[in-house]
Amino acid sequence: MSSNYTVVYDACVMYPAPLRSLLMYLALSGQFRARWSETIHQEWMRNLLADRPDLSPDTVGRVRELMDRHVPGALVTGFESLIPGITLPDPEDRHVVAAAVQTRAEAIVTFNLKDFPDQDLSPFGVRAIHPDDFITDLMELHIGAVLEAVRRHRASLKNPPFSSREYLDCLLKQRLPETVSRLRAFELLI
Repeated sequence: MSSNYTVVYDACVMYPAPLRSLLMYLALSGQFRARWSETIHQEWMRNLLADRPDLSPDTVGRVRELMDRHVPGALVTGFESLIPGITLPDPEDRHVVAAAVQTRAEAIVTFNLKDFPDQDLSPFGVRAIHPDDFITDLMELHIGAVLEAVRRHRASLKNPPFSSREYLDCLLKQRLPETVSRLRAFELLI
């Protein structure tokens, strides 16, 4: 991966706040380009608000604004005309692939690998990758950048603050077992 490597974050990886936040810190590392669309925003926000009535639409909207502001060029537009030419098991996911094609992304970071089969993505030069695999791939290429993003992410958690061990336990709950396994060796640095 290089700073030209481009990924689209699917809504399912933006829904859980700890994972979304870590992915934002990683996006700021400069090791790759993170992208998403307004449609992807609407999907994760709608699902989050449905599951968390304690959150206000304004609060969640503020998160979206901060994401768009802090990751330059992240918001993909102009992909809608590509949607009809895409075939997937769930037609509702075609917008994610269309956004990836529009921005020339190499991968879609998603938990829902079965919804993005290789045979449907390969004609577009895109693949689906689990966030755990994505992060461990980043670690293999530039462990220092990942450790710095992780350190900054943990430091940002203040209510309540997390010890390194508590932070890694939190990441484990985000379905990142290999990432956590590799980060445990650097626990004192994060």
